[in-house]
Amino acid sequence: MKRYVFGCVAWMILAFMPVAAQDYPTKPVRIVVGFAAGSVSDIVARLVAQKLEASLGKPFVVEVRPGAGSNVAAQYVVRSPKDGYTLFVATSSSTIRSATAGFDFGTDLTPVALISNVPFVLAAYPGLGVKTVQDFIARAKREPRELTLGGSGVGTTGYLVAQLFNQRAGTDLAIVPYPSTVQATTDLMTGRISAAFASVSNVVQLIETGKLTALAIAQPARSALLPDTPTIDEAGLPGVHASIWIGMLVPAGTPRPIVETLSKIINEALKTEDVARQLRLQGMEVLGGNPEEFEQRIKKDTAGWDAVLQASGAGK
Repeated sequence: MKRYVFGCVAWMILAFMPVAAQDYPTKPVRIVVGFAAGSVSDIVARLVAQKLEASLGKPFVVEVRPGAGSNVAAQYVVRSPKDGYTLFVATSSSTIRSATAGFDFGTDLTPVALISNVPFVLAAYPGLGVKTVQDFIARAKREPRELTLGGSGVGTTGYLVAQLFNQRAGTDLAIVPYPSTVQATTDLMTGRISAAFASVSNVVQLIETGKLTALAIAQPARSALLPDTPTIDEAGLPGVHASIWIGMLVPAGTPRPIVETLSKIINEALKTEDVARQLRLQGMEVLGGNPEEFEQRIKKDTAGWDAVLQASGAGK
Protein backbone atom coordinates (compact mmCIF):
# COMPACT_ATOMS: atom_id res chain seq x y z
CA MET A 1 0.00 0.00 0.00
CA LYS A 2 2.81 2.42 0.94
CA ARG A 3 4.58 1.65 -2.30
CA TYR A 4 1.35 2.35 -4.20
CA VAL A 5 0.80 5.70 -2.43
CA PHE A 6 4.43 6.76 -3.05
CA GLY A 7 4.09 5.86 -6.71
CA CYS A 8 0.92 7.92 -7.05
CA VAL A 9 2.52 10.96 -5.39
CA ALA A 10 5.62 10.72 -7.60
CA TRP A 11 3.44 10.42 -10.70
CA MET A 12 1.42 13.47 -9.68
CA ILE A 13 4.58 15.55 -9.14
CA LEU A 14 6.01 14.56 -12.51
CA ALA A 15 2.71 15.19 -14.20
CA PHE A 16 2.40 18.64 -12.66
CA MET A 17 5.86 19.94 -13.60
CA PRO A 18 5.36 20.33 -17.37
CA VAL A 19 1.92 21.81 -16.81
CA ALA A 20 3.41 24.44 -14.48
CA ALA A 21 6.06 25.33 -17.08
CA GLN A 22 3.45 25.43 -19.81
CA ASP A 23 1.21 27.79 -17.81
CA TYR A 24 4.03 30.24 -16.98
CA PRO A 25 3.48 33.03 -16.25
CA THR A 26 0.30 33.18 -14.20
CA LYS A 27 0.97 36.67 -12.77
CA PRO A 28 2.99 39.83 -13.59
CA VAL A 29 6.78 39.43 -13.98
CA ARG A 30 9.32 42.00 -12.81
CA ILE A 31 12.35 42.93 -14.93
CA VAL A 32 14.88 44.62 -12.66
CA VAL A 33 17.35 47.16 -14.08
CA GLY A 34 20.42 48.36 -12.20
CA PHE A 35 20.80 51.75 -13.87
CA ALA A 36 18.67 54.90 -13.99
CA ALA A 37 15.51 55.31 -16.03
CA GLY A 38 16.42 56.25 -19.59
CA SER A 39 19.73 54.38 -19.49
CA VAL A 40 20.62 51.94 -22.26
CA SER A 41 19.79 49.02 -19.92
CA ASP A 42 16.39 50.54 -19.16
CA ILE A 43 15.61 51.07 -22.84
CA VAL A 44 16.54 47.48 -23.68
CA ALA A 45 14.53 46.13 -20.74
CA ARG A 46 11.38 47.96 -21.86
CA LEU A 47 11.82 46.81 -25.44
CA VAL A 48 12.19 43.17 -24.36
CA ALA A 49 9.33 43.51 -21.86
CA GLN A 50 6.93 44.46 -24.67
CA LYS A 51 7.85 41.34 -26.64
CA LEU A 52 7.61 39.00 -23.65
CA GLU A 53 4.26 40.45 -22.64
CA ALA A 54 2.88 40.08 -26.17
CA SER A 55 4.04 36.46 -26.38
CA LEU A 56 3.15 35.25 -22.88
CA GLY A 57 0.02 37.31 -22.19
CA LYS A 58 0.98 38.68 -18.77
CA PRO A 59 2.49 42.05 -17.76
CA PHE A 60 6.29 42.31 -17.70
CA VAL A 61 7.00 45.35 -15.53
CA VAL A 62 10.37 47.11 -15.60
CA GLU A 63 11.60 48.08 -12.13
CA VAL A 64 14.57 50.44 -11.81
CA ARG A 65 16.89 49.87 -8.82
CA PRO A 66 20.07 51.89 -9.51
CA GLY A 67 23.15 51.92 -7.31
CA ALA A 68 26.67 50.51 -6.91
CA GLY A 69 27.15 49.92 -10.63
CA SER A 70 23.99 47.74 -10.79
CA ASN A 71 25.04 45.60 -7.81
CA VAL A 72 22.04 46.81 -5.79
CA ALA A 73 19.70 45.41 -8.43
CA ALA A 74 21.73 42.22 -8.83
CA GLN A 75 21.65 41.50 -5.10
CA TYR A 76 17.90 42.05 -5.05
CA VAL A 77 17.37 39.55 -7.88
CA VAL A 78 19.75 36.98 -6.38
CA ARG A 79 17.71 37.03 -3.16
CA SER A 80 14.36 36.80 -4.96
CA PRO A 81 12.33 33.57 -5.29
CA LYS A 82 13.65 31.21 -7.96
CA ASP A 83 10.33 31.04 -9.77
CA GLY A 84 10.83 33.04 -12.97
CA TYR A 85 8.94 36.09 -11.76
CA THR A 86 12.00 38.28 -11.14
CA LEU A 87 14.36 38.84 -14.07
CA PHE A 88 17.57 40.89 -14.24
CA VAL A 89 18.90 42.94 -17.13
CA ALA A 90 22.67 42.97 -16.61
CA THR A 91 25.62 44.56 -18.40
CA SER A 92 29.17 43.32 -18.86
CA SER A 93 30.28 45.48 -15.93
CA SER A 94 28.41 43.08 -13.65
CA THR A 95 31.07 40.42 -14.28
CA ILE A 96 33.79 42.54 -12.65
CA ARG A 97 34.43 41.61 -9.02
CA SER A 98 30.81 40.82 -8.22
CA ALA A 99 31.93 38.47 -5.43
CA THR A 100 33.10 41.47 -3.41
CA ALA A 101 29.56 42.86 -3.58
CA GLY A 102 28.00 39.98 -1.66
CA PHE A 103 27.16 37.67 -4.55
CA ASP A 104 28.88 35.76 -7.33
CA PHE A 105 27.64 36.72 -10.78
CA GLY A 106 28.75 33.43 -12.29
CA THR A 107 27.00 31.13 -9.83
CA ASP A 108 24.14 33.09 -8.24
CA LEU A 109 22.49 34.03 -11.53
CA THR A 110 21.49 31.86 -14.50
CA PRO A 111 21.96 33.28 -18.03
CA VAL A 112 18.90 33.47 -20.26
CA ALA A 113 19.99 35.33 -23.40
CA LEU A 114 22.44 37.93 -24.64
CA ILE A 115 20.50 40.81 -26.14
CA SER A 116 22.74 43.54 -27.47
CA ASN A 117 26.23 44.95 -27.53
CA VAL A 118 27.75 48.44 -27.58
CA PRO A 119 31.42 48.43 -28.61
CA PHE A 120 34.00 50.82 -27.22
CA VAL A 121 35.95 53.16 -29.47
CA LEU A 122 39.30 54.74 -28.63
CA ALA A 123 38.69 58.41 -29.35
CA ALA A 124 41.24 61.22 -29.17
CA TYR A 125 41.13 64.97 -28.75
CA PRO A 126 41.52 66.39 -32.30
CA GLY A 127 44.00 69.01 -31.12
CA LEU A 128 46.40 66.24 -30.11
CA GLY A 129 47.19 65.72 -33.78
CA VAL A 130 47.17 61.90 -33.78
CA LYS A 131 45.27 59.95 -36.41
CA THR A 132 46.10 56.32 -35.61
CA VAL A 133 46.65 54.07 -32.62
CA GLN A 134 50.33 53.77 -33.46
CA ASP A 135 50.66 57.58 -33.60
CA PHE A 136 49.08 57.76 -30.17
CA ILE A 137 51.34 55.07 -28.71
CA ALA A 138 54.46 56.71 -30.14
CA ARG A 139 53.44 60.08 -28.70
CA ALA A 140 52.72 58.49 -25.31
CA LYS A 141 56.17 56.89 -25.22
CA ARG A 142 57.88 60.14 -26.17
CA GLU A 143 56.01 61.96 -23.41
CA PRO A 144 55.55 59.46 -20.55
CA ARG A 145 52.83 60.42 -18.04
CA GLU A 146 52.08 63.57 -20.06
CA LEU A 147 49.15 62.14 -22.00
CA THR A 148 46.00 61.02 -20.24
CA LEU A 149 43.49 58.30 -20.98
CA GLY A 150 39.97 58.69 -19.65
CA GLY A 151 37.73 55.89 -18.52
CA SER A 152 34.65 55.32 -16.41
CA GLY A 153 34.87 54.65 -12.67
CA VAL A 154 37.53 52.41 -11.14
CA GLY A 155 36.62 48.75 -11.60
CA THR A 156 34.28 49.32 -14.55
CA THR A 157 34.77 48.06 -18.09
CA GLY A 158 35.81 51.50 -19.35
CA TYR A 159 38.48 51.83 -16.69
CA LEU A 160 39.82 48.31 -17.15
CA VAL A 161 40.15 48.57 -20.92
CA ALA A 162 42.28 51.66 -20.36
CA GLN A 163 44.48 49.58 -18.03
CA LEU A 164 44.61 46.84 -20.66
CA PHE A 165 45.73 49.36 -23.27
CA ASN A 166 48.66 50.43 -21.09
CA GLN A 167 49.62 46.80 -20.51
CA ARG A 168 49.50 45.75 -24.17
CA ALA A 169 50.97 48.96 -25.64
CA GLY A 170 53.77 49.30 -23.08
CA THR A 171 52.72 52.86 -22.33
CA ASP A 172 52.44 54.72 -19.05
CA LEU A 173 49.38 56.82 -19.74
CA ALA A 174 47.81 58.43 -16.70
CA ILE A 175 44.31 56.95 -16.43
CA VAL A 176 41.64 59.37 -15.28
CA PRO A 177 38.45 57.74 -13.93
CA TYR A 178 35.16 59.56 -14.42
CA PRO A 179 31.84 59.00 -12.64
CA SER A 180 29.99 59.36 -15.95
CA THR A 181 30.70 59.11 -19.66
CA VAL A 182 29.17 62.56 -20.17
CA GLN A 183 31.85 64.19 -18.02
CA ALA A 184 34.63 62.22 -19.71
CA THR A 185 33.36 63.14 -23.17
CA THR A 186 33.11 66.83 -22.25
CA ASP A 187 36.69 66.90 -20.99
CA LEU A 188 37.86 65.01 -24.08
CA MET A 189 36.29 67.53 -26.45
CA THR A 190 38.01 70.40 -24.65
CA GLY A 191 41.39 68.68 -24.45
CA ARG A 192 41.50 68.25 -20.67
CA ILE A 193 42.25 64.59 -21.36
CA SER A 194 44.10 63.24 -24.41
CA ALA A 195 41.96 60.24 -25.30
CA ALA A 196 39.30 57.95 -23.86
CA PHE A 197 37.57 54.64 -24.37
CA ALA A 198 33.91 55.50 -24.89
CA SER A 199 30.89 53.55 -26.04
CA VAL A 200 30.31 54.12 -29.74
CA SER A 201 26.67 55.10 -29.16
CA ASN A 202 27.74 58.02 -26.94
CA VAL A 203 30.30 59.58 -29.28
CA VAL A 204 29.41 58.58 -32.86
CA GLN A 205 27.91 61.99 -33.67
CA LEU A 206 30.89 63.83 -32.16
CA ILE A 207 33.22 61.74 -34.33
CA GLU A 208 31.16 62.32 -37.47
CA THR A 209 31.20 66.10 -36.89
CA GLY A 210 34.97 66.18 -36.24
CA LYS A 211 34.74 67.07 -32.56
CA LEU A 212 36.55 63.83 -31.71
CA THR A 213 38.98 61.64 -33.66
CA ALA A 214 38.23 57.90 -33.80
CA LEU A 215 41.42 55.84 -33.59
CA ALA A 216 40.10 52.28 -33.35
CA ILE A 217 37.14 50.10 -32.41
CA ALA A 218 37.95 47.95 -29.36
CA GLN A 219 36.62 44.67 -30.72
CA PRO A 220 37.60 42.10 -33.38
CA ALA A 221 34.97 43.29 -35.90
CA ARG A 222 34.28 46.77 -37.20
CA SER A 223 31.20 48.63 -36.04
CA ALA A 224 28.36 49.36 -38.45
CA LEU A 225 28.09 52.79 -36.80
CA LEU A 226 31.71 53.64 -37.69
CA PRO A 227 32.48 51.40 -40.68
CA ASP A 228 35.58 53.36 -41.73
CA THR A 229 37.22 53.10 -38.31
CA PRO A 230 39.66 50.17 -38.08
CA THR A 231 39.50 47.62 -35.31
CA ILE A 232 42.22 47.80 -32.71
CA ASP A 233 43.56 44.49 -34.05
CA GLU A 234 43.86 46.05 -37.51
CA ALA A 235 45.56 49.04 -35.88
CA GLY A 236 48.32 46.77 -34.58
CA LEU A 237 47.29 46.23 -30.96
CA PRO A 238 45.37 42.91 -30.91
CA GLY A 239 43.46 41.77 -27.88
CA VAL A 240 42.45 45.13 -26.44
CA HIS A 241 38.75 44.34 -26.62
CA ALA A 242 35.90 45.80 -24.60
CA SER A 243 32.21 46.34 -25.07
CA ILE A 244 29.09 46.81 -23.01
CA TRP A 245 26.88 43.80 -23.58
CA ILE A 246 23.38 43.64 -22.18
CA GLY A 247 21.69 40.37 -21.29
CA MET A 248 18.85 38.79 -19.34
CA LEU A 249 19.42 36.56 -16.30
CA VAL A 250 17.35 34.96 -13.55
CA PRO A 251 18.18 33.72 -10.02
CA ALA A 252 20.13 30.46 -10.06
CA GLY A 253 17.76 27.56 -9.48
CA THR A 254 14.96 28.94 -11.66
CA PRO A 255 13.24 25.98 -13.42
CA ARG A 256 14.96 25.17 -16.69
CA PRO A 257 11.73 25.13 -18.78
CA ILE A 258 11.11 28.75 -17.75
CA VAL A 259 14.68 29.76 -18.66
CA GLU A 260 14.28 28.11 -22.07
CA THR A 261 10.89 29.72 -22.67
CA LEU A 262 12.24 33.20 -21.95
CA SER A 263 15.35 32.58 -24.05
CA LYS A 264 13.31 31.36 -27.02
CA ILE A 265 11.02 34.39 -27.03
CA ILE A 266 13.86 36.90 -26.61
CA ASN A 267 15.84 35.34 -29.45
CA GLU A 268 12.79 35.30 -31.72
CA ALA A 269 12.20 38.98 -30.94
CA LEU A 270 15.81 39.87 -31.76
CA LYS A 271 15.33 38.42 -35.25
CA THR A 272 12.50 40.82 -36.07
CA GLU A 273 13.30 43.96 -38.02
CA ASP A 274 11.50 46.34 -35.65
CA VAL A 275 13.53 45.23 -32.61
CA ALA A 276 16.80 45.25 -34.56
CA ARG A 277 16.00 48.73 -35.85
CA GLN A 278 15.21 50.09 -32.39
CA LEU A 279 18.46 48.67 -31.00
CA ARG A 280 20.45 50.19 -33.88
CA LEU A 281 18.84 53.58 -33.19
CA GLN A 282 20.35 53.34 -29.69
CA GLY A 283 23.79 52.55 -31.16
CA MET A 284 23.60 48.87 -30.26
CA GLU A 285 24.39 45.70 -32.16
CA VAL A 286 22.03 42.71 -31.95
CA LEU A 287 23.52 39.63 -30.28
CA GLY A 288 21.19 36.81 -29.23
CA GLY A 289 22.19 33.26 -28.41
CA ASN A 290 21.21 30.43 -26.09
CA PRO A 291 21.87 30.31 -22.31
CA GLU A 292 24.95 28.12 -22.73
CA GLU A 293 26.59 30.59 -25.11
CA PHE A 294 25.82 33.44 -22.73
CA GLU A 295 27.32 31.45 -19.85
CA GLN A 296 30.56 30.99 -21.79
CA ARG A 297 30.72 34.72 -22.52
CA ILE A 298 30.34 35.48 -18.82
CA LYS A 299 33.11 33.05 -17.88
CA LYS A 300 35.44 34.47 -20.51
CA ASP A 301 34.83 38.07 -19.47
CA THR A 302 35.16 37.32 -15.77
CA ALA A 303 38.51 35.57 -16.24
CA GLY A 304 39.79 38.22 -18.63
CA TRP A 305 38.98 41.22 -16.49
CA ASP A 306 40.24 39.50 -13.36
CA ALA A 307 43.63 39.10 -15.09
CA VAL A 308 43.65 42.80 -15.99
CA LEU A 309 42.79 43.73 -12.41
CA GLN A 310 45.60 41.61 -11.00
CA ALA A 311 48.16 42.93 -13.50
CA SER A 312 47.20 46.52 -12.81
CA GLY A 313 47.38 46.11 -9.05
CA ALA A 314 43.76 47.21 -8.65
CA GLY A 315 42.73 43.70 -7.71
CA LYS A 316 44.92 43.55 -4.62
